[in-house]
Amino acid sequence: MEGVGWIMTIILGGLAGWVAEKIMRAEHGLLTNIILGILGAVVLNWILRALNVIPPGGWIAQSIIAIIGACILIFAWRAIRGRA
Repeated sequence: MEGVGWIMTIILGGLAGWVAEKIMRAEHGLLTNIILGILGAVVLNWILRALNVIPPGGWIAQSIIAIIGACILIFAWRAIRGRA
């Protein structure tokens, strides 16, 4: 996550993963939520940069990016597993 420290990254990642879990109606544990939130932020930031869109900084914008990215990861996992 851009512009936040490691501890805040873990906290925001956990919250973003939990929100994505509720949006996508998935059941994960705390560690999976943290990983999904952090990886979701990394993936969506990478996608935005590849499309020449500068991702906004700050914890609110990065939280939204992490939630959207985590939803994308949950959707992709379901598509691969055949439960989409």
